[in-house]
Amino acid sequence: MGRVLLALPIFLWVLSGCGESDAPPATVTVPSVVEYVPTEAATLAFLERHWRRPLAPQGEAPAGFSPLEAALAPADCGSCHPEQYRDWQTALHAHAMGPGLLGQLVNMAPDARGEHQDCIRCHAPLAEQADALLAALTANPSAAGPAPAPPALHEQGVVCAACHVRAHIRYGPPRRDGSEPAAGETLPHQGFIASQAFQDARFCSACHQFQADDFALNGKLLENTYEEWKASPQGRAGQSCQSCHMPDRRHLWRGIHDPETVRRGVRFTPAEIVVSAGQIQTGLNLRNTGTGHYFPTYVTPRVIVEIEQVDAQGHFLPNTRVDRSIQRQVPIDLSVEIADTRLPPGGEMRLDYTLPRHPRAMAMVYRLRVEPDEFYVRFYRSLLADRSAGKGKTQIREALRRGESSGFVAFEENRRLPALADKVH
Repeated sequence: MGRVLLALPIFLWVLSGCGESDAPPATVTVPSVVEYVPTEAATLAFLERHWRRPLAPQGEAPAGFSPLEAALAPADCGSCHPEQYRDWQTALHAHAMGPGLLGQLVNMAPDARGEHQDCIRCHAPLAEQADALLAALTANPSAAGPAPAPPALHEQGVVCAACHVRAHIRYGPPRRDGSEPAAGETLPHQGFIASQAFQDARFCSACHQFQADDFALNGKLLENTYEEWKASPQGRAGQSCQSCHMPDRRHLWRGIHDPETVRRGVRFTPAEIVVSAGQIQTGLNLRNTGTGHYFPTYVTPRVIVEIEQVDAQGHFLPNTRVDRSIQRQVPIDLSVEIADTRLPPGGEMRLDYTLPRHPRAMAMVYRLRVEPDEFYVRFYRSLLADRSAGKGKTQIREALRRGESSGFVAFEENRRLPALADKVH
């Protein structure tokens, strides 16, 4: 299928639960009350069953279920869980089957289910989503034009059921007060089964950690977020992925695409300015204080630290900028690791600045820019340039447009240059 790239997950680091304290608790083909034993063995056994790939079909819904109770579409879940549904709609999990991935899938053989799984095992993991994708590729191989409304199940990415439904049984964390369904309690879809695994970082590792024998560059797994977390101060203190990416159990999963999440994760510290003999000396320190994994953790983003001189109107002055990229830099064919300048948890970098003062310079600007989709942008441009996009060129163009517009400035600080004094703090 040419140069189509498979299974690069869209970065948003936590794949976690969709249930809340008001979610209806427990039972379908199991007793109405399941005794919960919060042991390590029980958690591991649950995770092994829950994330056995490919996921098994749900099968036939219990006879007493209404169409709404048997449904797998997020909008149906949202009829009883509106807050979770609203959050999910704003999260990248809801867009994990975006035009970039769909534009690649249409170039695969419609019935190549195993090949599809290379991508959708995380981006749209339900067996019913695999069936919907197969039907869509068979009916409309070009997949051109806008998606119909409502979108097919596979187009909705990591849906609620991907984490919370197996064989039409609902699963989730215990209620906020730690309680579980009581015997005989009458609840929609026969309630849910509680498991502490939904609050365990290993739940997220099902999609955010490659296995030891998976793809690696320079001896490092391409996706290593869970292991990075385990080695971090946050991991050693038991601060789970969910505590940062699902605060107050919200289904937001904010990450590198979100300015506020980036600002909370790093400390940005401009240095003092020294002007002497027409030269400006300063610097900028960036420290990974709070991400709990490498910053950034994956190969798709690029973070750029930069310092420059500006005039009285704030305009950039030529030949006065210094910058440095923070990223795991790889070519689009993933053949080699070019450089890895990412910051481990607690890691720090300093950008030093020593350049002549421009005659019109009035201030120094210190900035941290984030390009969350830098790798994807290069990849999509290449697909379009050499016509490898094939049947998916419409979607790839849209994916490129979105990727090019996803960048933002996380920090920017403007400090005036001294007029006469040699030093300013």
